[in-house]
Amino acid sequence: MNVRILWAAVIGFFFGVALRSLAALSWPWVLFFCLLAAVACMTALFDGRHRDGLAVFAVALIMAGGGIARTALVVQAGDPTLTAQIGKSITIQGAIAAEPDVRESGVRLTVHASALLIGSTSIPVDATLLVLAPPHAAARYGDVVRATGELQLPQAFDSGDGRIFQYPLFLAKDGVLYELAFAQVSATGERAGNPLTAAAIATKQIYIAGLGAVLPEPEAGFAGGITVGDKRSIGSDLSATFQKVSLIHMVVLSGYNITVVINAAASLLAWAGRTVQFGGSAAVVIFFILIAGGASSAVRAGAMALLAMYARVSGRTFIALRALAVTCFAMVLWNPYTLLFDPSFQLSALATVGLVLFTPIVAARLGFLTERFGLREIVSSTIGTQLAVMPFLLYQNGTLSLVALPANLFALIPVPIAMLASFIAALGGMVFGSFATVVAFPAYAVLAYVIFVAKLFAGFPYATVSVPAFSAWWLALAYGALAILYAALREKPREAPAPASLQ
Repeated sequence: MNVRILWAAVIGFFFGVALRSLAALSWPWVLFFCLLAAVACMTALFDGRHRDGLAVFAVALIMAGGGIARTALVVQAGDPTLTAQIGKSITIQGAIAAEPDVRESGVRLTVHASALLIGSTSIPVDATLLVLAPPHAAARYGDVVRATGELQLPQAFDSGDGRIFQYPLFLAKDGVLYELAFAQVSATGERAGNPLTAAAIATKQIYIAGLGAVLPEPEAGFAGGITVGDKRSIGSDLSATFQKVSLIHMVVLSGYNITVVINAAASLLAWAGRTVQFGGSAAVVIFFILIAGGASSAVRAGAMALLAMYARVSGRTFIALRALAVTCFAMVLWNPYTLLFDPSFQLSALATVGLVLFTPIVAARLGFLTERFGLREIVSSTIGTQLAVMPFLLYQNGTLSLVALPANLFALIPVPIAMLASFIAALGGMVFGSFATVVAFPAYAVLAYVIFVAKLFAGFPYATVSVPAFSAWWLALAYGALAILYAALREKPREAPAPASLQ
């Protein structure tokens, strides 16, 4: 009964958030769902046979109303003063609220504006803007800057084959409602921001500089990706290659990367008590989340890792699917825009569902594969996650990788070695600079091998196929078919090893 209530609460809340995200429902709808819940409860008093089912249904209805209410509370209307300046060249002053996104075409700054400057007049405003600055703009997290450019509203755009990317809503999940294009940025010398976040970003930059001192590109960028989730460092071309062969998950802080790090931390703290082990591992996870800039995939993976560690030290049972439900509920409660408008969150959650549900089923049917080097686990987890994310990826970008399985098979086995060797290389570069090149050679060899694998499979004819755009109804039908497939295969359970990582 308790499990049914948990799932009713989570699914009901998600349903309410989705409804309010897609339609401008007013507060009477919250009252409507609560009234329906009250009717269900009253009916349960007189219907003993269906009492439990009606109670669960009432919980779902109440949480649906709660989802509508929570989403309505975070709907952003913008700043009237700034909205009146749309299409004009303006100057704003504010603090950089996130790590600058450095790209080949320029630098993207998330700036929380506090003032609109008109001549010598400062008009208070309260809004977050995406400032599009020239390449190599000197800006750091926490800097208070003045930015001059053309104020615009973000626009949805065609991402290919008729697919429309809702860019305004994608930015709105981070509170960004405006763009400042062709901006010139200058720092005022003042500082703001969270000191812990600033320390994490500074550490990350020192670490990446250490890698750059001892490794050439693109190996240095790839090392930064697999160890601290610095996806931009691999460059647009290599990033496209990794996406083509479904290896892009290697360069974000997913559950796999965090699991490797936590296992290493646990090994180093094996001499200590459980409390120290949990505290040390938790500190590592939180630090990695900060390094990743609070990316949804890292937050989801980190939160589930913390729950797993807590279960281990407290002797409680860890059920991955319930932990995923609780984690996703907390994330959507914090930011309802995450549910429908954050592809990173959606892919991360779907991949974990596939890992938890389908990986054991697939592994049970791959008994002919050896478990040495984690071969069976890699194959089964790749198939399981690909089954879960494939419909969504086809809906989003229409690209299906036909080489994902062999590419992951050959590339994932040496990842723990690559992460450890990259960490050692970075330490050498940080301490000794380019003199530590010899220490970095093992990292270079493993990283070059993985990049070679990615390029090799990406170069195969028909490595990917494109699917035309299709309706969200077909997406729902696809996941309905997957649910039926899971139910059919689950009717004949077979013993299988549990997956050791969370995607």
